[in-house]
Amino acid sequence: IIEGIGEYLPVSSTGHLLVAQNLMGLTKTDAAKSAADAYAIIIQIGAILAVTGIYRNRIKQMIMGLSGRDPAGLKLISRLIIAFIPAALMGLLFSNMIKQLLFGLLPISIAWLIGGLVIIIFAASPPSKHSNMSISIDSMTMKQALIIGLFQIIALWPGVSRSLATILGGLVAGLTLPLAVEFSFLLGLITLGAATCYEMLKSGGEVIFSYGWFLPAIGIISSFVSAWIAVKWLVTYLTQHGLALFGYYRIILAAATGVLILLGIAG
Repeated sequence: IIEGIGEYLPVSSTGHLLVAQNLMGLTKTDAAKSAADAYAIIIQIGAILAVTGIYRNRIKQMIMGLSGRDPAGLKLISRLIIAFIPAALMGLLFSNMIKQLLFGLLPISIAWLIGGLVIIIFAASPPSKHSNMSISIDSMTMKQALIIGLFQIIALWPGVSRSLATILGGLVAGLTLPLAVEFSFLLGLITLGAATCYEMLKSGGEVIFSYGWFLPAIGIISSFVSAWIAVKWLVTYLTQHGLALFGYYRIILAAATGVLILLGIAG
């Protein structure tokens, strides 16, 4: 449920999952932590399937684009690939360094705080006010896609939130908020799909050894249901109210996590 709700909301599912794992006592040994981390990535399958179902018409359009029957669909795929490449390269090159330096509750709480402040600043003067309202997701330029991709690199820091980084990237690139959200979700299909496939090949056996088949299945189903609900709600909410609520939530969450660290309850 934490994965499904947090994956597409701009609050960082990775940060929430790491805190939850810590509080649940799932990371007491190196082996247990490794299995729990792999499990958290593999159950992203549910969130991926949820967005695939919600945006099935876009998926169909891109499939037709690949077969040469929809030029706009092919163009959209090319923009998604351009946006995917920067974070993919940085993740491959620096994954071990990122895990050593940033996969801890203190770095995560700092990322929550910074992200919350950035959201509040953007909410006060959103770039989307100056966006070209005639731009559609099919007419995005390569430059806009690259800007979003560069923003996605920031999300390699746990606690930042992939969806937050890419939505803000879309706003900076000149997209309206609804378009930035849609492109963020579609980009997530590629990004999360690649990460999940990699983790299944690398650590799938470890997850099955530690948890069996039933518990990962429960995680995937829960992720699917909660992600479907979260995405449907988020699209409607952001259209009407914007991002500000998530900024305040992140700041409160950062403060609460800091208290847990100071009290020795988590860390």
